[in-house]
Amino acid sequence: MSTLEKSFYHVKDLWDKEKEAEFDGDEVALLLYRSNLLGSDLRITNYGGGNTSCKTIEKNPVNKEDTQVMWVKGSGGDIGTLTRSGLAGLYVDRLHDLKKIYRGLAFEDEMVDLFNHCIFDLNSRAPSIDTPLHAFLPYRHIDHLHPDAVIAIAAAKDGEQITQEIYQGKVAWIPWQRPGFDLALKLEKCIEENPGIEGIVLGGHGLFTWGDTAYECYLNSLDKIDSAAEYLERNYGKKRPVFGGAKIEALPREKRLAQAAKLIPLLRGLCSGYSKMIGHFTDDERVLEFINSHDLERLAPLGTSCPDHFLRTKIRPLVLPFDASTHVESEDVGEALQLAYEEYRAYYQRYYETHKHSNSPAIRDPNPVILLWPGVGMFSFAKNKQTARVASEFYINAINVMKGAEAVSEYVSLPLQEAFDIEYWLLEEAKLQRMPAEKPLSRRNVIITGGSGGIGKAIADKFSREGACVFVTDIDEAALEAFASAYGKDSVSYAVMDVTDKASVESAYEKANLFFGGADIIVNCAGLAISKPMLETTDRDWDILQNVIVKGQFDVTKKGVGYIRDMGFEGDVVNIASKNGLVSGPNNVAYGTAKAAQIHMSRLMAAEFGPDKIRVNVVNPDAVISGSKIWEGDWADGRAKAHGITPGELPKHYAKRTLLNEIIEVEDIANATFAFVSGLLSKSTGNILNVDGGIAPAFPR
Repeated sequence: MSTLEKSFYHVKDLWDKEKEAEFDGDEVALLLYRSNLLGSDLRITNYGGGNTSCKTIEKNPVNKEDTQVMWVKGSGGDIGTLTRSGLAGLYVDRLHDLKKIYRGLAFEDEMVDLFNHCIFDLNSRAPSIDTPLHAFLPYRHIDHLHPDAVIAIAAAKDGEQITQEIYQGKVAWIPWQRPGFDLALKLEKCIEENPGIEGIVLGGHGLFTWGDTAYECYLNSLDKIDSAAEYLERNYGKKRPVFGGAKIEALPREKRLAQAAKLIPLLRGLCSGYSKMIGHFTDDERVLEFINSHDLERLAPLGTSCPDHFLRTKIRPLVLPFDASTHVESEDVGEALQLAYEEYRAYYQRYYETHKHSNSPAIRDPNPVILLWPGVGMFSFAKNKQTARVASEFYINAINVMKGAEAVSEYVSLPLQEAFDIEYWLLEEAKLQRMPAEKPLSRRNVIITGGSGGIGKAIADKFSREGACVFVTDIDEAALEAFASAYGKDSVSYAVMDVTDKASVESAYEKANLFFGGADIIVNCAGLAISKPMLETTDRDWDILQNVIVKGQFDVTKKGVGYIRDMGFEGDVVNIASKNGLVSGPNNVAYGTAKAAQIHMSRLMAAEFGPDKIRVNVVNPDAVISGSKIWEGDWADGRAKAHGITPGELPKHYAKRTLLNEIIEVEDIANATFAFVSGLLSKSTGNILNVDGGIAPAFPR
């Protein structure tokens, strides 16, 4: 049976021939289509890993002659989301000409800058180190992937022999070597010495496959991956139980999540000693199989094999040194964690000192990225939520690799010197230096009550744009879901929270902790408004305003500040109150009293939490009509009645009474809230910022 006719069992053929026809033979469009299909399955290649290419005939813009151009994924891209702007387009003949001036392994890095002299498409993404690996292979379409099943073979002690057994000579083997120009020459030589082969396995690294068309290349990649996966499947449990079998049982899921939610703020604090980190948690079944096994103690310290894995996860994880059912709040846990982190940092320092070169970059953050808690799950920490999640996915890839290698042979990690040389590669350092500047709220997590609409939604929008990881809460689940769906999964999440229900507050914080590791900004925006004369105000009106605005702020802040203290961070609490807390007005006794209590509680909190470097400030809006939820329903009618006007006249009425004659928008409140947490007012606490257009009676005294 030919590759084109083969059925696949462990991977899916997602190619749509009708979709292919829409591209009308556009080879670059087909390259992008193929890339996105391959990148949609993390077992085939991890986020940002691998690269794909095609070669086309284009007109040289100078002499108008036909010339061969290679289109290849540029530096730092991801094939699963690759677009035309992520490609580098280069002259193939110029890339081959570089062989004439290549000075050998000791001068590898100088070749990368020379790729820029080979660029055909002036809008190209910066070419990656893998560019010549594609250029020197004589095929129109090429895939370089990091499939878990193939890397399991590539990271096995007997990988070369197993490759021969699986593919019967159709796939060649090249031992581990750092990517670069010399490896490209070795691939070229391998093709010359092995005519007719259909792929190459790179020891400890990945897979190269090719084809005459985009579809043939795609099917060839699936075929080689499926064959490896099928071989592993036949061998799981044959030699011995997977990972030596289970050593412990995982806690029931509800208890796992509860334990993880309690511990993750402590871990985030410890992981942030060098720079503040964002957390992620998973109890994926593949993780549990590994961390609960007899082999965890032996395999975890070995570290990962594929370079893409350890660049995201560090060379090895930290296994937490206590039982899954341990009481997390105990002093023993804090002491055990402190010791475990100190030992990990010392190990990383030794790793750096032992393997560094005279020109190595300075040591980077010595804290672990991946933390394993047997019986519970895996935590990961990085500069933002996406990077933390991706690190977690990469370690799951590494688990898959270890599982496969151990099933058919013996897992072999990359030698530490090789690992160091990639982690502290000057080219990798240059890539890090090219990263864009971080936004003002990068590395910060915010929880916002009343966040699904009006002022709360505007604050969430603003904070997300400024780089924060945002968790919104409200009582309206449909509105929360609609709001969060407009963002990526790594930017905004949510939970239903009734601030008058302590169990609801606790549950929402647990979900927030699991989402990003713990909030260091708390914005109390939940509220409602009731406008009635005092004699018409009921006990129920009074109680609900006090419970939502005052007690709700108390309970939400109390819970959140406890977690900020656990993390050992500075933090911010911003309470959205009202001008009505400072200025008396008609028909407003219950609402105004609640807002006044909210403001003074904020002063008291600022005084109490100041020694913890937790700032507490107040933003006082007034007459925010457009987009604000409190103006829905009876509040607008009540305020209009109090002023002797119609509801439609309220915006102009409120604007005219201000010193600046301005209408206040929800975005104005969001900007004021951002001002308090942006870092520009880091030495301000206990303050009130009125955003009311200027109302003299509301000037704080």
